Amino acid sequence: MGSVKIEFAVQMKKGDEAYANTLRKALDGLGEVDIDLKEGRVIVQTESPWSEVHDKIEATGRKAVLSGFGGQSAVALINTTGSVVDRTPVQGVVRFTAISAKKPGVLVDVVVDGLEPGLHGFHIHESGDVSLGCASVGDHYNPRQSRHGSPEASRSERHAGDLGNLRADESGRAKIRFVDAELEVAEIIGRAVVITASADDLGLGANEQSLIDGNSGERIACGIIARSAGIMENFKRICACDGVTLWDERNKPLAGKERSQKL
Repeated sequence: MGSVKIEFAVQMKKGDEAYANTLRKALDGLGEVDIDLKEGRVIVQTESPWSEVHDKIEATGRKAVLSGFGGQSAVALINTTGSVVDRTPVQGVVRFTAISAKKPGVLVDVVVDGLEPGLHGFHIHESGDVSLGCASVGDHYNPRQSRHGSPEASRSERHAGDLGNLRADESGRAKIRFVDAELEVAEIIGRAVVITASADDLGLGANEQSLIDGNSGERIACGIIARSAGIMENFKRICACDGVTLWDERNKPLAGKERSQKL
């Protein structure tokens, strides 16, 4: 397995050498570590999954946010129209990160606000054309011409874009992180992520539609999948749009009055 560089923003400050030593000990054995206290930046050259590095950093008591991954990352900004400039009742971010530089497998990290509580189908579609909103992104991404199914099914029993369901809690937030062993970042850039009104029956329904889209209903939100920042390409602590800090952003809704804060 080849190693890759992973960049994190970490809550630390200039002169905090004691913490830097603690962090180096926590990351010992994972690969080469470069710590920039002034910028609050940690770069690790490693063969380990980024989530493992992230968890070890946060085990030291400081918050960490992935900010770059060797060029092998993609992101989709989710809303009801698919446009990156629209602020709509449904807002979210879906990140795709390669788990290895040399073989398939993508870590999918999802946070979406504004959904009705319950299960919603979650799929990659073949096109990134949102000229007609979510209606124009085509069918499920299905290069193998397979039937619709569960993300845990074999390659011949699922679409490549079948990612199962999201579960929204009572506040309307869906938050999940999982690995899809079949996808590759390069093949999904330029396509679209879609969230549906109803649950996906994973191809187990007793009708023809179940084998097409899992009877998952209307497309209620979507977003184009685009390449995201590599190492040192997009390092920030504060969102210029509304002043929400990088650390608070993880626990705030992506839309609405509760997102705003005074600095």
